Amino acid sequence: MQNRQKAINLLGLAKRAGKLTTGTETVIGELNKGKIKAVIMASDIHDNTAEKVDRVARRNNIPIINLFTADELSKAIGKKRKVLGLTDAGFTKALVKKINEGV
Repeated sequence: MQNRQKAINLLGLAKRAGKLTTGTETVIGELNKGKIKAVIMASDIHDNTAEKVDRVARRNNIPIINLFTADELSKAIGKKRKVLGLTDAGFTKALVKKINEGV
């Protein structure tokens, strides 16, 4: 299995484990509470939404990953979403590792 698919599968696993927050407003709220370890934003997201999430994430020194399309993210978690927030350091580390191995 390719690293890209493994990374996408990891997002589904995080969702099932309750370690993933979904939706723009929910992720922004959790960012402001300091609960998000990484933001995963669709590469094809609307510019205004991207800027809004980016501003809050940067203010909180949270990394943003935008390597996956909205369709890939939606399939991974079983819901139509363009913004996800990982709330677990272990899942974040595993995702970054897969990305660094090449997606």
